[in-house]
Amino acid sequence: MFCYIYVLYSDVNKSFYVGFTHDLRKRLAKHNSGLNFSTQFYRPWQLVYYEAHTNEKDARRREKYLKTTAGDRALHKMLKEKLMEVKNLSQQKVYY
Repeated sequence: MFCYIYVLYSDVNKSFYVGFTHDLRKRLAKHNSGLNFSTQFYRPWQLVYYEAHTNEKDARRREKYLKTTAGDRALHKMLKEKLMEVKNLSQQKVYY
C-alpha cells in the first residue's frame, strides 16, 4: 500500500500545508470540509504536490524534512512554476 506526502496551498493566507496520509482523496476532502482544525480557517485548499512512497518510515522522514526551513526552501524551488500558475489563477476574476 502506498503512503502519500502532500502539499496543499491556501489562497486565503498564501500558505502551504504539508501532510501525510494513506488515502490522498479522503484527506483532501477532510481538509476542504473543515474537519481538520489546523486548516479549517484557510479553505479552500488546492493540492499542488504529492509523492507516493511504499515505505511509511521513508514517507514520514520526507514529511518531517519538508516541514523544516531547508525543506520549505527546496519545496519552493521545486514548485516555482506551479506556484506562479496557482497565484495567477487566483487573481483572475470569476463571473457567474
